[in-house]
Amino acid sequence: MIKDLSVVLRPVPLARPWGADRPFNHVLLVTLTLDDGRTGTGFSWTPQIGAHAIKALLEHDIRNAVIGLPAHSGLVWDTLSKLLGEAGRSGIVPIAMAGVDLALWDLECGGRSLVDVLGARRDSVPVYGSGINRHYSLEELTAQAGRWAAAGHPAVKIKVGRPSLAEDVERVAAVREVIGPDTALMIDANQLWDLQRARTAMRALERFDLFWIEEPLPADDVAAHVELRRAIGTPVAVGENVATAHGFRDLLTAGACDVVQPNVVRVGGITPFLRIADLARLFDVPVYPHLLTELSGQLALALHHPVMVEHPEDATLTDLGLLADPPPVEITSAGLRATGAPTRWAL
Repeated sequence: MIKDLSVVLRPVPLARPWGADRPFNHVLLVTLTLDDGRTGTGFSWTPQIGAHAIKALLEHDIRNAVIGLPAHSGLVWDTLSKLLGEAGRSGIVPIAMAGVDLALWDLECGGRSLVDVLGARRDSVPVYGSGINRHYSLEELTAQAGRWAAAGHPAVKIKVGRPSLAEDVERVAAVREVIGPDTALMIDANQLWDLQRARTAMRALERFDLFWIEEPLPADDVAAHVELRRAIGTPVAVGENVATAHGFRDLLTAGACDVVQPNVVRVGGITPFLRIADLARLFDVPVYPHLLTELSGQLALALHHPVMVEHPEDATLTDLGLLADPPPVEITSAGLRATGAPTRWAL
């Protein structure tokens, strides 16, 4: 049975700020203590706002709710989901729930790696270079793309959605020239376009042989995603800001996307992530986990569809100093592999 829950909030500086207003990430380490003395640690994470609200939710409503429950991830997650639904199904609620769920999976692993517990379907997965780089100058952007190409990444992703479409075209063209024709190129609009602007932008950008367009529209606008997907030839990826299995169900049943990208923290942990992955499998749509490379990489090794893992420059959990040695995964030009080590947090 769960005896106690504690939370530590840590602002973690980013080596490469994600903009002038995002110099660090807020990380909340959540520790569950069982009545037999065992402990498990998970984390919640938000890059900009809400960290103190998440901490308060964990220390009060969630702590009171989980004390006395068995350390069963599915049971605890469903109990919290029912209790906290009044406060919302997205945003800070599932982010807080993720800390508890990941702590329960830490207990389930019991010193083993997550991929060993889930069962690996493959020995390695490729990684793609990814950056929060909309604010970069053209020179900074092409230098970053050049580093990814030199590292042997088979694909790279850059941000679009600058004020001028001409700027986006110039930047995508420059990156395509740097990485060459054989490296896959993805672009990410971070929900900045409406349907008309997305259609116009994609008419100008599709000639660069794009692997996907990510979050071209507000994530919950299912109908607009359907219309855009019908109008363009580039695959549509969406999901990092979809927080519930029902949200993914609606996207999939409507035929609104070609790729889903659940973020394991924003959906509420590993338990709902696996449910979403099973749902996507029914539609034969691949799951590309969003960010959190060390955790996403282990999940990707166990997924049904072979996928790539996002590798943000200087912003993995290891880069941020959150994980103790040895890390649970290693990344080389050949891709990401599990080391067999458990995920241990540097508290």
